[in-house]
Amino acid sequence: MNDTNLEPLPVKELLRAFDLHPRKSLGQNFLLDGGSLNKIMRAADISPQDAVLEIGPGLGSLTRYLVLNARRVVAVEIDPYLFPILTQVLQPYDNVKLILGDMLALDPAQLMDGEPYVCIANIPYYITSALMRHLLEASLRPERVVFTMQAEVAQRICAPEGKLSLLSLSVQVYGKPHVMAKLSAGAFYPPPKVDSATLRVDLYDTPRIAPEHLDTFFRLAKAGFSQKRKNLANSLSGGLGRDKPAVEALLQRAGIDSSRRAETLRIEEWARLCPLFAENR
Repeated sequence: MNDTNLEPLPVKELLRAFDLHPRKSLGQNFLLDGGSLNKIMRAADISPQDAVLEIGPGLGSLTRYLVLNARRVVAVEIDPYLFPILTQVLQPYDNVKLILGDMLALDPAQLMDGEPYVCIANIPYYITSALMRHLLEASLRPERVVFTMQAEVAQRICAPEGKLSLLSLSVQVYGKPHVMAKLSAGAFYPPPKVDSATLRVDLYDTPRIAPEHLDTFFRLAKAGFSQKRKNLANSLSGGLGRDKPAVEALLQRAGIDSSRRAETLRIEEWARLCPLFAENR
């Protein structure tokens, strides 16, 4: 992909014209820097044949780059106050469709008319896990996902097995994450307190946990990480409301030492646990 050269979006002037301020509750830090926008585009590897689902377009800074490089863009924005600005900024382009709504309540298959797509998202890190699960358990999965998020969180998602958090586990079940680029705080308005990164997740054909056991997996993982300093026998027993001896017996059947902590388990070990707990609910 060749870099795209556009005049920077006048973010401050646009916000002032509509009497708006960035909303901390929605994690709004608007990307201004053209070099950083091109880094995201290179990470996403968008081709002229691609359809793109963009989540959290904000004022349309990245969307302008997407519409010039992709065949079609569907952009979903949750903030009704930003929507008039977004509509104005993207008015010159005829290959973009704007949707006002919460992506977690929308069906990607309907948004994308059933065709393959790449997903690009600029979202608060705390909904990363929920969004990933929503996208990847939908009837139409993206071909790959590219997130812009806090650099520290992106690095944590890429942690090696044996040092996984609940968030990294939730992502690595579905695909292989890579930090593709670092974005300095000064590339945004207002500048966040920390640097950001572009995270790309290349998706597996099927999740590493059998689809019929994903609900059990997320329930087990949430319980296991709910009390991180406790061993698995205690955290699973407390988190699931199960007798500790029964939990220990299931762990033993799976070949897992009950004194270990959740963060030390490999995904294959979680996969062994899921059917055992599912059949003993």
